Amino acid sequence: QAERYDEMSEHMENVGKLGNELSVEERNLLSVAYKNAVGSRRAAWRITTSVEQKERSKGNDENAKYAKEYCGRVEVELKKICDAILGLLDKNLISGASNGESKV
Repeated sequence: QAERYDEMSEHMENVGKLGNELSVEERNLLSVAYKNAVGSRRAAWRITTSVEQKERSKGNDENAKYAKEYCGRVEVELKKICDAILGLLDKNLISGASNGESKV
């Protein structure tokens, strides 16, 4: 409810690195944390690119430049989050999963 998904994803990453197989509840928390952390940035990226296009069509190149710069920041954050979860899956979770459900 507090929508602090960045912190939640950090904590769940730490749980995933412990080496134990995640329970169903832990897998759900990991999924929710990363899904929402990525989702909020995807929404920010869509809005920012829309603003950039609007400003460019109005001839406000300076504002379009600012929007493009911010969009780049959001893209860097997205890449960092995606690399983190993919690394966690590859190095810790999939290799340590004992049954098919855990590997999905």
